[in-house]
Amino acid sequence: MWLAGALLLLAAVMIAGLLGGAADISPWQVVLQVADWLPFVSADAGLTPVEQGLLYELRLPRVLLAAVVGGLLAMAGAGYQGVFRNPLADPYLLGAAAGAGLMTTVAVVLLPGSALTTPVAAFAGAVGGVFLAYALGNAAGRTGGTATLVLAGVAVTSFLTAIQTFVQQLGVEELRRVYSWILGDVSGGWDQVRLVLPYAAVAVAVLMAHGRMLDVLAVGDEEAGSLGVRAARVRLVVLLAASLATASAVAVSGLIGFVGIVVPHVARLLAGGSYRSVLPLSLIGGAAFLVLADLLARTVIAPAELPIGVVTMFVGAPFFVAVLRMRRGVAT
Repeated sequence: MWLAGALLLLAAVMIAGLLGGAADISPWQVVLQVADWLPFVSADAGLTPVEQGLLYELRLPRVLLAAVVGGLLAMAGAGYQGVFRNPLADPYLLGAAAGAGLMTTVAVVLLPGSALTTPVAAFAGAVGGVFLAYALGNAAGRTGGTATLVLAGVAVTSFLTAIQTFVQQLGVEELRRVYSWILGDVSGGWDQVRLVLPYAAVAVAVLMAHGRMLDVLAVGDEEAGSLGVRAARVRLVVLLAASLATASAVAVSGLIGFVGIVVPHVARLLAGGSYRSVLPLSLIGGAAFLVLADLLARTVIAPAELPIGVVTMFVGAPFFVAVLRMRRGVAT
């Protein structure tokens, strides 16, 4: 029931995303045009070539990119929360954001005009940050378990952020471009959509396949082992898949916070704690959430535009405080 409702919500906000903008196009015309894009369907929406180009070249790829990025971040958040058994874990926990930010800054400030594009640099940085955190946590030994890995992620994040700040000071004139990327952007067009889809497909498939095993991990490693589940292997695979999802999303959209905390938590409240339900609901809910956030970013102060990361912060920060208060109430 909740999955069906989430799919209907996603369809509604995607249509709303196609409607949002300066050009006045009726909702019925948008629905007919979307139907005309479907295979084996022919519908005359009555749009001019300019209006059709506006929908297909600008609004549609933006809506699709927001949906893919939102779904990836939310699903990665659910995966991290399952691994760490902590509903407050998020996709940037293991240094992915710091690594992506550092490499993007390097590409913009130190290597302008080179073959190292921003998406490639961000993807490499996110993967590198996670690898450093995992290597550091593994070198520290198994005594701390997931807590050791979290502390390693915090250390790597602090170190990479310090380097990024230093690099920024070397190219002050490029700061605006760097900060624009840090605050998030989903207006990259079809090229960015095509770039992220293969990685998204792999990450989503792996995470969906491990929903039942994450449920088993929730009862503890020893109990999981008695049921034939190799906890360490499952944890590593889920971490890699969630990190791939985070890295690919960051590569095409910049840093967009709170999606990986807000959406999985809502999914858990609605559908219960089983990750067989939380993972797909997070995927669909995250897509709907970020499409709606992008719509608000485009329309709240139109014709100007807010960075999408600012909108998610406005929603996520109060939600995060509310979650902390709820957990404190349960603890007391």
